[in-house]
Formats: sequence, structure tokens, C-alpha cells
Amino acid sequence: MLIPDKKGYFGDFGGKFMPETLFSCLDELGHFYAKIKNNKKFKEEFTFYLKEYAGRPTLLYFAKNLSKNLRMKIYLKREDLLHTGAHKINNSLGQALLAHHMGKKRIIAETGAGQHGVSAATVARLFNFQCDVYMGEEDIRRQRMNVFRMKTLGARVIPVKSGSKTLKDACNEAMRDWVTNVRNTYYLIGSTFGSHPYPMIVRDFQSVIGKEAKRQILNKEKRLPDYLIACVGGGSNAMGLFYPFYKDKRTKMIGVEAGGINRNLNSASLNFGKPGVLHGAKTYILQDKFGQVKATHSVAAGLDYPGVGPEHSFYKESGRAKYVTINDKEAVEGFKMLSELEGIIPALESAHAIAYLKKLAKKAKGSLTVVCLSGRGDKDLEIVQECIDKTLNSKS
Repeated sequence: MLIPDKKGYFGDFGGKFMPETLFSCLDELGHFYAKIKNNKKFKEEFTFYLKEYAGRPTLLYFAKNLSKNLRMKIYLKREDLLHTGAHKINNSLGQALLAHHMGKKRIIAETGAGQHGVSAATVARLFNFQCDVYMGEEDIRRQRMNVFRMKTLGARVIPVKSGSKTLKDACNEAMRDWVTNVRNTYYLIGSTFGSHPYPMIVRDFQSVIGKEAKRQILNKEKRLPDYLIACVGGGSNAMGLFYPFYKDKRTKMIGVEAGGINRNLNSASLNFGKPGVLHGAKTYILQDKFGQVKATHSVAAGLDYPGVGPEHSFYKESGRAKYVTINDKEAVEGFKMLSELEGIIPALESAHAIAYLKKLAKKAKGSLTVVCLSGRGDKDLEIVQECIDKTLNSKS
């Protein structure tokens, strides 16, 4: 299987671009993870918590009404059914176990939509860590219920007031904290971005999604799917689904980025960005002609990020995966489509992947497709209501 090289590169992407004060931390983490990841006891612990605490395996659900409507055979990998409501708990449990075995007493995290913050706060209670979560003020406004969930779980939510006040800025502040408190603190990164070894670690913990999906689709259909589809922000749910299928060349992989409002205001780094360095890794980034990171936007807070995990950049350059965009309006339509056809309310992040099915159906009728439903949409009901109200007002 594909792994990063010794310097943490997936082809031309990845690496370790961090302050010297964090090099020893990253080296410590890399060596510790390499030693423990195949340890029988550690694997048994991780499997136990995934099963008994998070609720794995998740269902691979045949979406009968959606399939009939689009004339495709569509299965949904139901990560929305997990404890805390999204795929984020897979990675949080794995990294919390790492932190526990490393003897750390405190975890910090960044969050956009709040789902990673909630999962970090959850595992902090499970393993008795102090927990601080950095979250941009704009995301705090958009995701008030998840902020309340984090506080209910005993985490301190630290507002980030700099920059765009979204996920990028939350990452910046979390890294500043880690530099200052490296001895007792573990930085629990929520997606496949950041310096090596984080993209590899997060991918490995999330690959349970694809491993299960592969077994399940073979059991149900006796063959592999024609397409895998998942939304892409930092890219952890997509990489979790894609990675176990990497060598299965007949299965096409499609990552769906946030097209936002227009070509100038979006979060689609793989479609509209170019290579650069962000948060410790070389990857595709939305940047201006001077190399400055551009302002981003997405109706889905969890996709509102100007970069992407370096392994996705490698998949793009090598042609192993295709990356497309869905704009805000289309995402809301996808949200409504799944809710009305299947009685399943998806997260706005996942709704981007659902919305793309309408475009795929025009050229792939009859195909067998697996979509990662990365989270549930309770957190987004107010945002969707605002979007619907704005549309109605504009028409009146």
C-alpha cells in the first residue's frame, strides 16, 4: 500500500515544515506511532473502543429511493450513525489512545464545523484528559449547538478572532499552543493535513471506513463499486474511504470540494489552488499571485479551509482520484434531496457529495456507487433554514 517516504512525502507532497521547537515532538510522535501501530494490544484496544464505544461497524445502506430517482445503484456508508454523529470519532479515539500511551495529560484540537471538537471533547472525558478546543469566531456563530456540546463535555472552547475567524485560524492558534506546551500536551489534529506523521496517522485511523465498505459491498453485490464519492475539506473522510481501494484501479474515486459562491470565493484548493506550504506540509492551497493564502468560503463550516491533505494532492497529480466542485446552492439542494427521498438528514459537508450524484447520474446511469455520509445534519438545520429564507426573500 502507499505510504509516505521517510521524510513524509506522498510523491511531491507532504513533508515537515515546522518550527524547530516542534521537530522533536513530531519525531517523538512518528517513532512512537511506528512502534505501537502494529502492537497487538494497541490494535485490540482501538478495535474495542471503535466497536463498543463509537458503534462500529457502520451500516452500508442501499438508498432505494435515491437510486430509483437517479437511476444508479447507490449505497451510503453511514458514518452519521456513529457516537457524536460523524466520522471524526474514529480518528479521535485512535489519537487519544496514542496520547494516553505517551503519558500526555492534556489534548488540544482545532475545529471548524465543531464535529472534531465534539469528538475530541468526548474522548477527553473517556481518557481523563484536560481538553482545549480552538474554534474561529465565525464558526462559533455558525455552529452554536456544537459549541454547547463541547462545553457540556467539559472542554474549554477558545474563540479565535484573527484572520477569517475560521478553521485555518483555529489551526494556527492550536499550533502556537502546542509550541508552548509540548511536554504535557498532545495536539489531536482532526484531518489529514499538517506535518508528517499526522496525515498518515489520521488516514490510518480513518481507513476503517473503507475497509468496512469494501467487505460490505463485496458481501452485498459480489463486486467492487464503480465509484467512491466523498466530500473533501482537509480530506479525512474521503481518504478513509479511498485508501483501502487504492490498488483497485477499476473503482474510480471522486472527491467533492466546496465550490462556495463563485470561483473567487470558495474552498476548492485542488480545483482552484496551486502547490504551496500550509500548516506544515506542501499541498494544494488557495493563494493569490503573491503566495498569500486567500479568503475562503463554504456554507459547510467543515469544508471552509484553504488547503487539503497532501495525500489528496498526490492522488490528484497521479490521476488516481478526480476532484470536482459543488457550490453552496447545490449543496443545500443535496441536503434537501437526501432528506426528502430517504428520510436521512445529512451534514452540509456530506451534502456536497450527495449533490454531485445528480451530475454523475447523467453519465453513469446503472453504475454502482458508494458515498461516504460523513456526518448527520442536526448541526446545520439553522444554516439551511437561513439559506432557504434568503432564497424565498429574494424571490418575493
